[in-house]
Amino acid sequence: MKQILNSLNKLAKDKHIENKKYFDKLKKKQPKNLDYVMQELHDKEFKKTDCLQCANCCKTTGPLFTLADIERISKSFRQKPQQFIEQYLRVDEDKDYVLNSVPCTFLDSENYCMIYEVRPKACREFPHTDRKKFHQISDLTLKNVAICPAAYNIVEEMKKRLPL
Repeated sequence: MKQILNSLNKLAKDKHIENKKYFDKLKKKQPKNLDYVMQELHDKEFKKTDCLQCANCCKTTGPLFTLADIERISKSFRQKPQQFIEQYLRVDEDKDYVLNSVPCTFLDSENYCMIYEVRPKACREFPHTDRKKFHQISDLTLKNVAICPAAYNIVEEMKKRLPL
């Protein structure tokens, strides 16, 4: 997996300009079936992708924590939300709650999430390739292609299925 992640970074850099141009065109002219195709590509990719083999998202980036996330997770820890915030989170430059540090505090040595049942919404939805109104998150997708092998594969398939 380490080798795949190393080559993913290079592949993503090599494809960045091509992908950026593609997404710029996509913003201007969205295919009517975009969300349908993205859901199909997402489902197909995640039938063959085992996130536990990778967990690069958890190792290299941290999710945003909404107030609802903080309430839910702190409740599962039997903590007050403020205690959870003080112990695990900080406020970033965009005034969002994020983890104090990366890799994720809640990732164990076998790539399992110790708070999987109550994990943040951002984690549940990552890499966001099945999101409605997909054309609105192209900047996020460009970043995720360099983090997630599945997102990379989905975007490559997307360009074949929906040439612009």
